[in-house]
Amino acid sequence: MGILQNLLFTICIALRCMTSAEGVIHVTGYVGSEVNISCSYGQGYESYEKYLCKNKCLINNDVLITTSKSRENKYRIHDDKTARIFTTTITGLLSEDAGKYWCGVTRTGTDIYTEVMLKLVQDSCCDTVTKIESYEGYSESVSCPYESQYQNNLKYICRGNRPSACLQEALITSDTKQNGRFRLDDDKVLFTVNGTFTVNMSSLTHNDSGSYLCGVQRNSDLDVFSAVELKVKEWCCVKSIKIKGTVGQPLTLQCPYPPQHLDKGKFLCKGEHRTNCKDITSQSRFKLEGNGSSSSFSVVITKLEEADAGTYWCGSDSERRPGNYTKIQLSVDAGQYVVYAVPAVLLLLICVLVVAVYQCKHQKVKDGKAVMNRNAENEEGLEEVTAGAENNIYGNEEVVRYKQQSACNNYDDVGEDEPDYENFTTSEEVYCNENFHRR
Repeated sequence: MGILQNLLFTICIALRCMTSAEGVIHVTGYVGSEVNISCSYGQGYESYEKYLCKNKCLINNDVLITTSKSRENKYRIHDDKTARIFTTTITGLLSEDAGKYWCGVTRTGTDIYTEVMLKLVQDSCCDTVTKIESYEGYSESVSCPYESQYQNNLKYICRGNRPSACLQEALITSDTKQNGRFRLDDDKVLFTVNGTFTVNMSSLTHNDSGSYLCGVQRNSDLDVFSAVELKVKEWCCVKSIKIKGTVGQPLTLQCPYPPQHLDKGKFLCKGEHRTNCKDITSQSRFKLEGNGSSSSFSVVITKLEEADAGTYWCGSDSERRPGNYTKIQLSVDAGQYVVYAVPAVLLLLICVLVVAVYQCKHQKVKDGKAVMNRNAENEEGLEEVTAGAENNIYGNEEVVRYKQQSACNNYDDVGEDEPDYENFTTSEEVYCNENFHRR
C-alpha cells in the first residue's frame, strides 16, 4: 500500500510539471512587509477556481487561499479575468514564509500548477551611504545613480530606510517631476554604462535632515536603491564674533576668508538673518580694506552711530555659503564717555565740600577763642569799673545832673526850631522829659 501511494505521488508530480505554466516565478519580499504573487492562466479558465498552496499541495492545510474565499488570515487573492492573472498578497511576512509555492487552477482531472519561489530579505538598505551636508535656507541636489538598462524605468526618492514602503511614500517620482520643494531630473544619456537622476531640494530646514532612498522600479524583482544621509545645519553654527564700539569713534571689523577666495569679491551686509541681509558697503562711512597676507579683510567704520548696532555678515563667497561666512554682533555704547566724566565731577565736588567743612570748622574754633578772650577782658574791665564806680558814684551824680540841666536849657533856647535829636543820647532825652513833666 505504501509503495502504491509513493507511485501515485510521483505520477502526480510528473503531471504537475507537465501542466505547469511557463517556468518558475521568482518573487522577493521584505521581512515584516507584504508581497504579491501574480500568476497567469490560459483562455477559457476565467470562471475556474484559483488558489495558492505551499509545499506539496497534497493536503488541505497546504492550500492557503482560494478565489472562492478571497480573504484568509494573512492572505488575500484577486482574479483579474480580463487580464487572466490572479494575484495573491501575503502580509506580515516572516522568515519562515520563504520557500516554494504553487499557483493552482482547479479543473476536472489534474489541476494546472505554476511554481513560485519566494525569497525574503531584511527591510533595510544599504551597505553604502552617501553623506551630504547643507545649511538652512539653501538648496541641495542629490544624485542617484542607476544602470543604463533602467533608463526608462520609474525613478523616485523617499524618506527613511525602508525599501518596502519607499514607492508608496515617495516624495517625488519621474512621472511628476515637480512636487513643492522637490524637483526630479533624469539625465538619460545613451550608450553609457550608468545613468543618473537628480533630486533638487530647495529651502532646506533642519527638519529635512535624515535618511533618504533613491529608488528605481523593477517589475520582475525588488526595486534598486541607493542610500543618502542628509544633514542640514542651523545658521547658529557659523563663526560668530561679538564686538563693542563707542558712538563717534572709529571701529574696525575683521572678516577672515579661506585662502582660495583671495581673488573673490568680499561683502558686508546687515540683518538678523542672512536671508534679509542688506549690503551696506555703499555707505561712505564703511570702507573695505583687503589684507591678503592674513587671509582676512577689514571693514573700517569711520564714525560709529547708535543705529550701527546689530548683526552683520561678512564673507568672500559669491554664493554666500555658510562655511565662508562670519557673523558679527555689534553693540554700540552711546554713553561711555559719561561713565568716565561723572566720577571726576563727583570727586571734585567732594573735595570742595571737604575743604568748605574744614574751613567752617576752623573759623568756628577761631571765633570761639576770640569770644573767650573778649569775655575774659570784659570781666576784668567790669571788675575795675565796678570798683571805681563805688568810689565815684556821688561825684558822678553831680556831673550828670549838671549835664542834664544844660541839655534841657539848651533845648528851651532853641525856640521853634526843631531840636537836633542827633546830638542827644537816649539817657539825656529821658532826663529832659522828666524835667519837662515836672514843670
